[in-house]
Amino acid sequence: MDNPRYIAYKALYQVDSENSYSNLTLDAYLKNSDLSDRDSAFVSALFYGVLEKKITLDYIISRFSSIRLKKIEQKTLIIIRMGVYQLVFMDKIPDSAAVNESVKLCKKERLYHSGGFVNGILRSIARAENRLPLPDKNNIIKYLSIKYSCPEDIVKLWCDDYSDEMCEQILQALSDRPPIFLRVNILKTNCDDLRKQLADEQIESDTVDGFDHVLKIKYSGSLSDKKCYKQGLFHIQDLSSQICCDVLNVRNGDIVSDVCSAPGGKALNIAQSTPKGRVYCYDIYEHKLKLIKNGADRLGIDNINVTKRDALSGTPLQMSDRILCDVPCSGLGIIRRKPEIAYKTDKGTESLPGIQYKILENASGYLKDGGILVYSTCTLHKAENGDIVSKFLEEHEEFEPYPIQLPSGIAHKIDEPDNQLTLFPDTNGNDGFFIGAVRKR
Repeated sequence: MDNPRYIAYKALYQVDSENSYSNLTLDAYLKNSDLSDRDSAFVSALFYGVLEKKITLDYIISRFSSIRLKKIEQKTLIIIRMGVYQLVFMDKIPDSAAVNESVKLCKKERLYHSGGFVNGILRSIARAENRLPLPDKNNIIKYLSIKYSCPEDIVKLWCDDYSDEMCEQILQALSDRPPIFLRVNILKTNCDDLRKQLADEQIESDTVDGFDHVLKIKYSGSLSDKKCYKQGLFHIQDLSSQICCDVLNVRNGDIVSDVCSAPGGKALNIAQSTPKGRVYCYDIYEHKLKLIKNGADRLGIDNINVTKRDALSGTPLQMSDRILCDVPCSGLGIIRRKPEIAYKTDKGTESLPGIQYKILENASGYLKDGGILVYSTCTLHKAENGDIVSKFLEEHEEFEPYPIQLPSGIAHKIDEPDNQLTLFPDTNGNDGFFIGAVRKR
């Protein structure tokens, strides 16, 4: 049987050396392994834990290492991070296992010169009274950065946009593993029946107050090999994304354009609301459009059209009753799902607002009179969110704010207009997300 720690190491090395997407990388390794569900869960916890806590882990290592961090060879550093994570954050792992298995990884990778170094650092940390030293709180940016393993530029952005207290609440929520929300395929089943089928496959699920077609599950393995998944009874979609679709208020028979559609979760949701209408999905990448097609085929949805199109271009859209602009963004609201986003040197926070505004303007010209347009991002950054929508309304008198009807249990956490909604991860477990709605007069 495959060695769980070695699989986690290989996946971490690929993400670190190739800048590959963490979720896709891990899924590929787990799919090609013969690990049990329990070992797969351990690999996932270790893999994502190391990625999410990298800044904290490196700070700890720097306090115990006689060699500067930048001088430690890449493979050796990854193995040390894995060992430190097990010592500090995985209570059920014996210290001896964390140390000894790390040394074995060095041997397996033929890092013979590193074994003693790795052993020495990890044993020093294991013996320390305080395994998690933190900076002084007087420097709140650095303190929060190390405590929650978040780059200082993001911490400063959230402190400036919201407050120090709200910033820590966001960081605390993003440090936990995210829940998994399912969108029930109402063309084939309902919540009650799907819950029974999930239970038959040993997957616990709960309904979500205020949402008729949403389930939250407790499961850490792969869902793609489950019978109910193959039967197309649901697709995975975060609660914030589902709220976004609800705000569009799609009526059966509506023509809907989703201008930045891939990977297509929102389009699949919307298509179920308008079986007599059409959903036109546009994206710049052909291979991503295939993901939408495959998802529609699995769910039995036949009212979706996919077309390759650059949202920044002047290529005409279908005239639509509803338009969704889920624009490219810095992704700061989903860093617990894709931790590598946080470590990008250029997160796009300066350049993206101009691109986002142009996409919104381009799409707005194809909305029918009385139609609704929703602008959304999966980030928490005012310059990419509310500022864009407010500017659009100021410069386009033919549009007016469209008040968002808040679902039960969802409330505004910050002061914002009633046509805007910022969803924070510390309230309902959803991703950080923004929704802005306008209507053409």
